[in-house]
Amino acid sequence: MTQSKAASGRVGKYVLSKNTAGRFHFTLHATNGQVIATSETYETRAAALNGISSVRRNAVQARLVEDTSSDSS
Repeated sequence: MTQSKAASGRVGKYVLSKNTAGRFHFTLHATNGQVIATSETYETRAAALNGISSVRRNAVQARLVEDTSSDSS
């Protein structure tokens, strides 16, 4: 029987941080610890937590849109 990622402790995590100016931001870490997303800066902890909630809600349904209007090579 295989454990789920949640049961085995292998799930991503959000890390909420406060900078020296007293503002908050969060990073989303993959199961290997790599940062895969960084938020904007928020004035309050509550606003940052709301940002995390928004990502949790919306990322599940997000679709991929490729912008091929410019060539970066």
